[in-house]
Amino acid sequence: PLVEDVRDFWSFSNAGRKLAELHINYEKVPPYQTCQVSENLTGLANDYRVEKMRFPKKGQKDTIIYNSRITIGNIPEKAYEYVVNGKSAIEWIMERYAITTHKESGIRNDPNDWATEVGNPRYILDLLLSIINVSVQTVEIVEGLPKVKWE
Repeated sequence: PLVEDVRDFWSFSNAGRKLAELHINYEKVPPYQTCQVSENLTGLANDYRVEKMRFPKKGQKDTIIYNSRITIGNIPEKAYEYVVNGKSAIEWIMERYAITTHKESGIRNDPNDWATEVGNPRYILDLLLSIINVSVQTVEIVEGLPKVKWE
Protein backbone atom coordinates (compact mmCIF):
# COMPACT_ATOMS: atom_id res chain seq x y z
CA PRO A 1 0.00 0.00 0.00
CA LEU A 2 0.99 3.58 -0.56
CA VAL A 3 1.46 5.21 2.83
CA GLU A 4 2.20 8.79 3.79
CA ASP A 5 4.28 8.11 6.90
CA VAL A 6 7.65 6.44 6.38
CA ARG A 7 7.23 4.64 9.71
CA ASP A 8 4.18 2.87 8.29
CA PHE A 9 6.23 1.85 5.26
CA TRP A 10 8.90 0.35 7.50
CA SER A 11 6.24 -1.43 9.56
CA PHE A 12 4.97 -3.13 6.40
CA SER A 13 8.51 -3.87 5.24
CA ASN A 14 9.53 -5.43 8.55
CA ALA A 15 6.30 -7.42 8.76
CA GLY A 16 6.91 -8.72 5.25
CA ARG A 17 10.40 -9.86 6.19
CA LYS A 18 9.11 -11.60 9.33
CA LEU A 19 6.33 -13.31 7.39
CA ALA A 20 8.73 -14.42 4.65
CA GLU A 21 11.17 -15.88 7.19
CA LEU A 22 8.37 -17.57 9.10
CA HIS A 23 6.71 -19.08 6.03
CA ILE A 24 9.91 -20.14 4.26
CA ASN A 25 11.19 -21.93 7.36
CA TYR A 26 7.81 -23.22 8.59
CA GLU A 27 9.15 -26.74 9.23
CA LYS A 28 11.72 -25.38 11.71
CA VAL A 29 9.26 -23.32 13.75
CA PRO A 30 8.93 -24.83 17.25
CA PRO A 31 5.52 -25.95 18.55
CA TYR A 32 3.26 -23.29 20.00
CA GLN A 33 4.18 -23.08 23.71
CA THR A 34 0.74 -23.60 25.20
CA CYS A 35 -0.22 -26.60 23.05
CA GLN A 36 -0.31 -29.83 25.00
CA VAL A 37 0.51 -33.12 23.33
CA SER A 38 -0.90 -36.15 25.11
CA GLU A 39 0.85 -39.33 24.07
CA ASN A 40 0.21 -42.95 24.96
CA LEU A 41 3.09 -44.42 22.99
CA THR A 42 4.25 -48.01 22.58
CA GLY A 43 7.77 -47.12 21.43
CA LEU A 44 7.14 -48.11 17.82
CA ALA A 45 7.38 -45.89 14.75
CA ASN A 46 3.70 -46.71 14.10
CA ASP A 47 2.82 -44.58 17.12
CA TYR A 48 3.10 -41.53 14.86
CA ARG A 49 1.21 -42.90 11.86
CA VAL A 50 -1.77 -40.84 10.88
CA GLU A 51 -4.87 -42.02 9.07
CA LYS A 52 -7.16 -39.01 9.39
CA MET A 53 -6.87 -36.28 11.98
CA ARG A 54 -10.11 -34.95 13.39
CA PHE A 55 -11.67 -32.71 15.99
CA PRO A 56 -13.34 -34.38 19.00
CA LYS A 57 -16.70 -32.92 17.96
CA LYS A 58 -18.05 -30.33 15.59
CA GLY A 59 -17.04 -26.84 16.63
CA GLN A 60 -14.42 -27.98 19.16
CA LYS A 61 -11.18 -26.89 17.55
CA ASP A 62 -9.03 -26.47 20.65
CA THR A 63 -8.18 -30.17 20.37
CA ILE A 64 -7.09 -32.36 17.47
CA ILE A 65 -7.15 -36.13 17.67
CA TYR A 66 -4.03 -36.98 15.69
CA ASN A 67 -4.48 -40.75 16.02
CA SER A 68 -5.57 -43.25 18.67
CA ARG A 69 -2.41 -42.59 20.71
CA ILE A 70 -1.82 -38.85 20.29
CA THR A 71 -4.02 -35.84 21.03
CA ILE A 72 -3.06 -32.18 20.71
CA GLY A 73 -4.88 -29.89 23.09
CA ASN A 74 -5.02 -26.26 24.12
CA ILE A 75 -4.80 -24.99 20.54
CA PRO A 76 -5.51 -21.26 20.60
CA GLU A 77 -8.57 -20.05 18.70
CA LYS A 78 -6.36 -17.40 17.08
CA ALA A 79 -4.49 -20.15 15.20
CA TYR A 80 -7.58 -20.74 13.05
CA GLU A 81 -7.71 -17.09 11.96
CA TYR A 82 -4.89 -17.64 9.46
CA VAL A 83 -6.89 -18.70 6.42
CA VAL A 84 -5.61 -19.93 3.06
CA ASN A 85 -8.18 -20.27 0.25
CA GLY A 86 -11.12 -20.25 2.64
CA LYS A 87 -9.76 -22.71 5.20
CA SER A 88 -7.35 -22.42 8.11
CA ALA A 89 -3.79 -23.62 7.51
CA ILE A 90 -4.31 -26.15 10.31
CA GLU A 91 -7.35 -27.62 8.59
CA TRP A 92 -5.41 -27.79 5.31
CA ILE A 93 -2.76 -29.90 7.04
CA MET A 94 -5.42 -32.10 8.63
CA GLU A 95 -7.07 -32.64 5.24
CA ARG A 96 -3.91 -33.16 3.18
CA TYR A 97 -2.12 -35.43 5.63
CA ALA A 98 -4.68 -38.23 5.62
CA ILE A 99 -4.63 -41.61 3.94
CA THR A 100 -6.84 -41.47 0.88
CA THR A 101 -7.66 -43.71 -2.07
CA HIS A 102 -8.58 -42.22 -5.44
CA LYS A 103 -11.94 -43.72 -6.42
CA GLU A 104 -11.35 -44.16 -10.15
CA SER A 105 -7.72 -45.26 -10.18
CA GLY A 106 -7.58 -47.00 -6.82
CA ILE A 107 -4.26 -45.26 -6.12
CA ARG A 108 -3.62 -44.95 -2.41
CA ASN A 109 -1.99 -41.81 -1.02
CA ASP A 110 -0.32 -42.40 2.34
CA PRO A 111 1.42 -39.33 3.83
CA ASN A 112 3.21 -41.61 6.29
CA ASP A 113 5.37 -42.79 3.39
CA TRP A 114 7.09 -39.40 3.34
CA ALA A 115 7.77 -39.57 7.08
CA THR A 116 9.35 -42.99 6.52
CA GLU A 117 11.35 -41.76 3.53
CA VAL A 118 12.88 -38.85 5.45
CA GLY A 119 13.56 -41.07 8.47
CA ASN A 120 11.37 -39.06 10.84
CA PRO A 121 8.26 -40.91 12.03
CA ARG A 122 7.17 -37.71 13.87
CA TYR A 123 7.31 -35.57 10.71
CA ILE A 124 3.55 -35.07 10.32
CA LEU A 125 2.99 -34.43 14.04
CA ASP A 126 5.90 -31.96 14.15
CA LEU A 127 4.61 -30.26 11.00
CA LEU A 128 1.15 -29.80 12.52
CA LEU A 129 2.62 -28.39 15.73
CA SER A 130 4.79 -25.98 13.71
CA ILE A 131 1.84 -24.85 11.59
CA ILE A 132 -0.15 -24.02 14.73
CA ASN A 133 2.66 -21.67 15.80
CA VAL A 134 3.15 -20.27 12.26
CA SER A 135 -0.58 -19.52 12.16
CA VAL A 136 -0.62 -17.69 15.50
CA GLN A 137 2.50 -15.67 14.64
CA THR A 138 1.11 -14.78 11.20
CA VAL A 139 -2.11 -13.47 12.71
CA GLU A 140 -0.18 -11.46 15.31
CA ILE A 141 2.11 -9.91 12.68
CA VAL A 142 -0.83 -8.95 10.48
CA GLU A 143 -2.76 -7.55 13.44
CA GLY A 144 0.25 -5.35 14.23
CA LEU A 145 0.26 -3.67 10.83
CA PRO A 146 -0.66 0.01 10.68
CA LYS A 147 -4.19 0.79 9.59
CA VAL A 148 -4.38 1.99 6.02
CA LYS A 149 -7.15 4.13 4.58
CA TRP A 150 -8.18 2.76 1.19
CA GLU A 151 -9.78 5.32 -1.05
